[in-house]
Amino acid sequence: MTIELHTWNTPNGRKISVALEEMGLPYKVIPVNIGKGEQMAPAFLAISPNNKIPAIVDPDGPGGKPVSIFESGAILLYLGEKTGKFLPKPLAERIPVYEWLMWQMGGFGPMPGQVHHFIALENEQDRAYGLKRYMAETRRLYGVLDRRLDGRDYVAGDLSVADFAILGWAWRHPRHKVDLADFPNVKRWYETLMARPATKRGMEAKLD
Repeated sequence: MTIELHTWNTPNGRKISVALEEMGLPYKVIPVNIGKGEQMAPAFLAISPNNKIPAIVDPDGPGGKPVSIFESGAILLYLGEKTGKFLPKPLAERIPVYEWLMWQMGGFGPMPGQVHHFIALENEQDRAYGLKRYMAETRRLYGVLDRRLDGRDYVAGDLSVADFAILGWAWRHPRHKVDLADFPNVKRWYETLMARPATKRGMEAKLD
């Protein structure tokens, strides 16, 4: 049964298209044009009460009943549970997946997102303070990730939903004004993931 992916072409949207492709789940994209305020439509608010993309509707949810899920981290965990893929079963192996997924949700998303905001401002005075603050924090987070990936292929053991979550934001590194050559472990990890056929399909899926 086909999952509905309500989304737009953003890092958080890409997390889910990559995960769906990697998990081999059939899905259809229902674009939500956030530039036109479509995320405020009552029909979308019914499945995403925080009026943020992405959200999914799975017609074959728990017990075979339809279910909707909002918040990209929650969606990734749900899909991992549903398929048994990219989410280890032993609790000890899940812990780093949880840690690095929450690291992305709490830091490597909100901070680069502020860079996206301030870099778009036209007034240089308005831009200067915000860019200095949030670009510095974004580079710090890339450094955290680079150290984590030293000697590791993926952030939490085997490839997991945590990697998909982080990749969605690392995909925007040019917009963050970050040269991955400065973070060689991140660069290796990024290029390895982007070379995977399913990840490539998820990144190229039309979300808008």
